[in-house]
Amino acid sequence: MEPTTIKRVKAREVYDSRGTPTVEAEVLLSDGSLGRAIVPSGASTGVHEAVELRDGGDRLNGKGVRKAVENVNGEIAGVLQGRSPDQVEADQAMKTLDGTPNKGRLGANAILSVSMALSKAGAVSRKVALWEYFRSLSSTTPENYVIPVPMMNVLNGGRHAEKSSDFQEYMIMPVGAASFSQAMEMGASVFMALKKILSEAGFATTVGDEGGFAPSLGSNEKPLEFIKQAVEKAGWKFGKDISIGMDVAASEFFENGEYVLKSENRRLKSEEMVNTFSEWIEKYPIILIEDGLDQDDWEGHKLLTARLGDRVELVGDDLFVTNVERLQRGINEKAANAILIKLNQIGTVTETVAAIDLARQNGFRAVVSHRSGETEDTTIADFVVGLSTGQIKTGSMSRSERIAKYNQLLRIEEELGDKCQYGTKTLT
Repeated sequence: MEPTTIKRVKAREVYDSRGTPTVEAEVLLSDGSLGRAIVPSGASTGVHEAVELRDGGDRLNGKGVRKAVENVNGEIAGVLQGRSPDQVEADQAMKTLDGTPNKGRLGANAILSVSMALSKAGAVSRKVALWEYFRSLSSTTPENYVIPVPMMNVLNGGRHAEKSSDFQEYMIMPVGAASFSQAMEMGASVFMALKKILSEAGFATTVGDEGGFAPSLGSNEKPLEFIKQAVEKAGWKFGKDISIGMDVAASEFFENGEYVLKSENRRLKSEEMVNTFSEWIEKYPIILIEDGLDQDDWEGHKLLTARLGDRVELVGDDLFVTNVERLQRGINEKAANAILIKLNQIGTVTETVAAIDLARQNGFRAVVSHRSGETEDTTIADFVVGLSTGQIKTGSMSRSERIAKYNQLLRIEEELGDKCQYGTKTLT
């Protein structure tokens, strides 16, 4: 029998949840196996992320991705077609072809679209579920599959919702659930209760990019009060059934060495931000803080970790950008205790797996995440189960591009049955 090879690689320009162009790729193998994947895009992007190639010029405000599509249909297809569909070899071939440290020549969006599509084709070819395919790429997965605790972004701010809070995301985490399906029910009930509470208080209940409500509440602490009310109104115990996670996205309001909180007309130094978080965790069941300080404020992150690292999961997003070199520095300097994982921050499936493996080998947790500009692609749902990191951040209980991932996780939990466990053990 002839060995299976990559027969065709093809890309096209499609659109994400904000109506912004992005790249979709298809990989067809010689045995007929087909994989298709779409790359998401972030609004608040770290300066150290791999480069998302855009066309520039007048068309679509410069956001077109025809150059990235051409790179897939041209150079990348030329290198991959006819060779083995081995994920590690193919990803490395694309990195070598690009030749830059940040994938700036071909574009991380071009490379990742092919890398993800190849994963899907590979799973079909092997006749295994996609999550099982992803599991085979890692050296650190636990014996049983872990279905993640969802981090549901119920109140949006920052770059995801103008004129709301300075902090970007306020998330509920159903840590008291017995299963993912119960976690979804808990999240949905709190989201419904929150909508009613906000409406009765005279606030708008329109939603931001990630599906959470985006009212102008006048302070960065007020959202926590509203969430508390919603949890209790829905009949759950605040801090036992449902806890809170926050994505501060502090790099977005860091100016000249200070954190500028425009909604409160305040300017804080790093230590003052840490003091604020310390005060809040005494008042609210906050178990996770993401990017509490600027992406290059290493001393601030070290202080935050020293003060709160034994009580709170401190996640580096812009700080680490799914990059093993930056993660290793964070490990060495004790500048966090967890990493946010975004495939498009680094640009290939295998590099993303390597970041998770490095984190787990050093006692860091990992949170698989969507982007604010998402699509109907559900790859990360299979990815988070395959890698069994135990936590996923994929938006609120509205907007179909977010719910698509949750629904896929419900299907996976049902299919795995007693071969999986709900991810609360990763948080204890």
